[in-house]
Amino acid sequence: MKFGVIVFPGSNCDRDCLWAIKDVIGEKAEFVWHETAGLSKYDAIIIPGGFSYGDYLRTGAIARFARAMDSMKSFAARKNKAVIGICNGFQILLEAGLLPGAMLMNKTLKFICKYTNIITENADTPFTNKLKKGQVLRIPIAHGEGNYFCDEATLNSLVKNDQIAFRYCGGKGEINDETNPNGSVYSIAGIMNRQKNVLGMMPHPERAMTSALGSTDGRLILESMVEFLRKR
Repeated sequence: MKFGVIVFPGSNCDRDCLWAIKDVIGEKAEFVWHETAGLSKYDAIIIPGGFSYGDYLRTGAIARFARAMDSMKSFAARKNKAVIGICNGFQILLEAGLLPGAMLMNKTLKFICKYTNIITENADTPFTNKLKKGQVLRIPIAHGEGNYFCDEATLNSLVKNDQIAFRYCGGKGEINDETNPNGSVYSIAGIMNRQKNVLGMMPHPERAMTSALGSTDGRLILESMVEFLRKR
């Protein structure tokens, strides 16, 4: 199998993602320039974090028009493929309409960079099959616009269809205003499309791959993707 890591002008977590897949997980991966027209040779795509196009207009608002994102819609429509958008990648997926909702500035109006806890809401997905429902992961965040927002109807749909992958929580899984770092509605940290093969999440699993980084919990998410792809 092969992973593709899309690179936009301003991406700064692309190399971290490539390292996580190639050197830690041990799978094939390569960079995909944002002007690439076709993605069919890849089994999974990672849209990494960073500041694509300098975050001008809105985060992800320009990147959504990249040629690679045009190909992403047909790629994501195939149930045997997987797409994960991390931080700015999540923002791009929202702008592209591949996931519902939008991102607002953090409730503190400040950039936040720290480890946080997230609880697994759905363990039966391509991104969480190595986890248990209710399992708490320790994974860092680094964003200024990570305050996920959607209207009530959309939130109800996300809950009803089990499209919420992760929510911010405390170390024991408790969910309240104090454990929500950015003000996201329903403490949402990651959501999926209805097919469950596209995940957008603000925390950075690629930054939680080895004990030297402070946590290995991010491996469980990327290894779940590998497990899904092997069983297709």
